Amino acid sequence: MSTAVPLLLRQGRQLASIHIMGMRAASTDLGKKTTQLKNLLNSPQLTFLMEAHSGLSARIVQETGFSGIWASGLGISAQLGVRDSNEASWTQVLEVVEFMADATNIPILLDADTGYGNFNNARRLIRKLEDRGVAGKASTLVHVIYHEVACKDHQRDPDFCVVARVEAFIAGWGLDEALERANAYREAGADAVLIHSKKADPSDIEAFMAKWNNKAPVVIVPTKYYSTPTSRFHELGIATVIWANHNLRASVTAMQETSRRILSDQSLLNVEKKVSI
Repeated sequence: MSTAVPLLLRQGRQLASIHIMGMRAASTDLGKKTTQLKNLLNSPQLTFLMEAHSGLSARIVQETGFSGIWASGLGISAQLGVRDSNEASWTQVLEVVEFMADATNIPILLDADTGYGNFNNARRLIRKLEDRGVAGKASTLVHVIYHEVACKDHQRDPDFCVVARVEAFIAGWGLDEALERANAYREAGADAVLIHSKKADPSDIEAFMAKWNNKAPVVIVPTKYYSTPTSRFHELGIATVIWANHNLRASVTAMQETSRRILSDQSLLNVEKKVSI
């Protein structure tokens, strides 16, 4: 692991140095963060976004070598101690992703749930995300046309990405409904569509890709069908895979185990050498 993460913990001045290096400005030696995300979504190679939920976890994702970050709604809500049901306000989420963007120079795609309200909220959120150096947002847009047009018409950076989440399979509808929704999102201006499925196999994704004909980049979240070989996603023509919540879950497990051991031993002897920082 790079020394950057330990320094981030040990030295308060590290975040200040990040500002000096220009990471927050979203214009770095890697190029604009929005352009980076757009290139990832449109790459001929399968690309990956790794979940993060704080400035520290985002920096770890970057240090590990990932090219992009998924700012998980579940992860952000959990680390704030609330449920993943819009209990965290969009201003609270903005504060978290601002810290994440400050700590990194790779693109962040925000899990924006339902867009936090109507099309007025959606277009305002776009502007606020751009201000904070966030590269894109993914949301389930209930009022599809109004939300998408509002988002695309009000972004100032033409490379800011709006990814429309298609929840038809999750809601119990079939392939035709999924295709209809995806086409509506695409026609309204979405830069990519995210196809969700709750099945333990990739059959929903396979059926969708067989009919989609590469009309726009497709993003997937294979948490439920995790045993599917990644090579299969490449064969299907998937653009981007999101590893959606594993850093959060791993951190919970680690903290639980560490806390239990310290409580049981009333000592740090069996813990100190096992923690990495």
